[in-house]
Amino acid sequence: MRALIINEVCGHTSIGKICARMAEQMKEEDVVRIAYGRDDNVPEKCREFAVRIGSDFSVRIHGVATRLFDLHGFASTRATKSFLSWAEEYDPDLIWLHNLHGYYINVELLFEWIKRRPDMQVKWTLHDSWSFTGHCAVLGDCDKWKTGCGTCPRKKTYPASILFDGSRRNYERKRAAFTGVKNLSIIAPSQWLADLVKQSYLGQYPIEVVRNTIDKTVYKPTESDFRERHGIVGKKMVLAVSNAWQDPSKGLKDVYRLRKLLGEEYAIVIVGLTDPLMKNVPEGIIGIRKTQDQKELAGIYTAADVFVNPTYMDNYPTVNLEAEACGTRVITYSSGGAAETIHGKDSVAIPTGDIEAMVRWIKKN
Repeated sequence: MRALIINEVCGHTSIGKICARMAEQMKEEDVVRIAYGRDDNVPEKCREFAVRIGSDFSVRIHGVATRLFDLHGFASTRATKSFLSWAEEYDPDLIWLHNLHGYYINVELLFEWIKRRPDMQVKWTLHDSWSFTGHCAVLGDCDKWKTGCGTCPRKKTYPASILFDGSRRNYERKRAAFTGVKNLSIIAPSQWLADLVKQSYLGQYPIEVVRNTIDKTVYKPTESDFRERHGIVGKKMVLAVSNAWQDPSKGLKDVYRLRKLLGEEYAIVIVGLTDPLMKNVPEGIIGIRKTQDQKELAGIYTAADVFVNPTYMDNYPTVNLEAEACGTRVITYSSGGAAETIHGKDSVAIPTGDIEAMVRWIKKN
């Protein structure tokens, strides 16, 4: 069998790692490739699978079309046509879709091609709500997607548009593109997301809940000198990790609030900050840039006394799984599917936005 996995990135970020593990497992019996659209920093072990869709330039042009005209997913025409010419020659028996947002592919062209291949098996693992809304990847408290979107209250959230609101138009174009595919099945990593999908136009397809997993040969108790290097030996370390702190729904401001609510015996560490965010880290908080070194990250998880995840909307955050696998208890908001990630006896999901409850649980042990 020839398999083709499509995702925004290959081999890094939580979803890119999931795709890489899938490819490793499949290659024992199948020919497999991962088509990706962003970031050429593909890990060495993934390069045998990697096929780039477009270029940095095409990503930038797609970004302009998104920012100005709210056309996310409907640009990258030339890059997509070129990729589909390659895909036609590759001739996959199975195509496994993951994140189709990320400024790299034209979804109408992609699904036109898919529909011309009715015997090809199609699977689509959804990691957020972008596939069934007119704009956003994170719903917040909006339910306009149930009635066709329009006048989008989240227009300036990812994938942000600073001028036009194309949410109703986008909704109709997505619905036309994504429905009517033979042999397509939907996979949701959380029951929460699966229940939303059933209420959308994607509800016509079979929907299965398959939990995301992590590599426990990497994420396990790991010794490091992190505390010594950062001068926090003897303090209680509170850790927060995300690849997307720039998204307000990740709760960065709530982590900042913890600094004012916890005494100096607590050290607060935030991992995954972009360069602009690094410039504005409040005094008394240790900010760490994004890292692709999983062993280093496992060492940071292990060094922490408690991991906090104040996410206001998440599908199935694997950072919670990673922290628990490294022996660190987790405190997360119960938003979205986050509560479904809690397995440790000392971990807890608390009401979303209840920062006082988070402080109490931090101090509990």
